[in-house]
Amino acid sequence: MSEAETRILIAMDGSKYCDYAFQWYMDKVRRPNDYVILFHSVEFNTVATMPMGVGAAELLTTMINEEKAHSEKYLQSLTDRMKEANLHGKVKQTTGTPRTEILRVAEEEKVDMIITGTRGMGSVRRTFLGSVSDHVIHHSHVPVLVCRHKDDHKHHSHHQHAETDVKI
Repeated sequence: MSEAETRILIAMDGSKYCDYAFQWYMDKVRRPNDYVILFHSVEFNTVATMPMGVGAAELLTTMINEEKAHSEKYLQSLTDRMKEANLHGKVKQTTGTPRTEILRVAEEEKVDMIITGTRGMGSVRRTFLGSVSDHVIHHSHVPVLVCRHKDDHKHHSHHQHAETDVKI
């Protein structure tokens, strides 16, 4: 009896945190029957920070075209990475807020698991800015694996714990 296919969405954004999550999947989770979706959500930030005035339309068009070119280049790099890793699956890219798009695509693709990295924001920053991984954990209908980068120790306190041997 062959093992059923497991559908896994790996959220990618070009950061070292998502690269680490991808490698963690490859080293610790990967199975032969996995169907992997390397997913990237493009969020065009230029409109929100765009100065309005004379020539703004031309500048806006230029900035959007630059962001499109960057996202197409990143999409190709994900495709190459998938081929190099000999993964069965696809690369998918959408436009929208990553936290929302990850959940939408996970449901649309009927995935069994979501894997993402985390930037390791502190609790105050996460409260005001929101954390993609935190949102996905709390709203996903499938298990979510959040991989904290191995070099990210700033939120781990290293307290000394007293130990006592008890003899019975």
